[in-house]
Amino acid sequence: MHQTKTTIHIPVLLDAVLTMAAPAAGETYLDLTAGYGGHASAIIERTGAADKAVLVDRDLAAITALQPLGDQGATLLHTDFLTATRELTSQGKKFDMILADLGVSSLHLDKGERGFSFSQNGPLDMRMDQRSELTAEVIVNTYSASQLEDILRRYGEEWKSRSVAAGIIAGRPFHDTAGLAAAIKRALPGKPGKTHPATKSFQALRIAVNDELGQLETALPLWLELLEPGGRLLVISFHSLEDRIVKQALADVSGHTYDAEFQLLAKRPLVAGSTELVSNPRSRSAKLRAVAKINKKKGE
Repeated sequence: MHQTKTTIHIPVLLDAVLTMAAPAAGETYLDLTAGYGGHASAIIERTGAADKAVLVDRDLAAITALQPLGDQGATLLHTDFLTATRELTSQGKKFDMILADLGVSSLHLDKGERGFSFSQNGPLDMRMDQRSELTAEVIVNTYSASQLEDILRRYGEEWKSRSVAAGIIAGRPFHDTAGLAAAIKRALPGKPGKTHPATKSFQALRIAVNDELGQLETALPLWLELLEPGGRLLVISFHSLEDRIVKQALADVSGHTYDAEFQLLAKRPLVAGSTELVSNPRSRSAKLRAVAKINKKKGE
């Protein structure tokens, strides 16, 4: 496959996704977080049916990068996955394969101007959809101490959320990621660990800005409705909060009762192997869970 804008990053768990999705010629495909097209390119290459693919992303830069697949016939939707899911459901659409990769693109993290990373200084933005009004700057500079503490504890699982919230309040206003990261580090004195002290707080702010968990909880049951009989739903999560939601939702519909509509494709989540961990360190926290809709015969 030729190197294009859609394949310049490394899609996480690609081999596992292809194994679980098992794309066949002519099958329909919905990618709810298409990003820069790594998974989509590989799946469409196997189905040979770009015209039966719908690729969704809330980021305009991703939609632009996906245009080569659009030129092949894929439908590109510039919106968040919940809005797209509701639209497709209302249209009565069904798909053989649905993929949701819930991770933040490395190309987001590596661009300081997007404000996702403390390793590259930039404005406190963190919006996946830059048409949205809520930014990380609004949260850190206007939310109360109790609101900040709640966000840090719930979405970042930061056990020193009170100290961090107090440090943010004391240092306001913040306008860039470096300044915020430094303030969080000061609020968490002690020996440096393997990860930056601001890691959990930045995760929490990103989740809050983009309503990631709320969207996931609402959309997941609808993804199951969008599957054709025999269709496969694959979800890649990157932290325990997401994985807990996905694990519970898929377990609830995949019981061992005779009337279960879905079957787990793997009892345990698939994770990156040693080779992938070397070539793509960001895959270390990725977990893939998948179910198939049982193709029942008439009368069953």
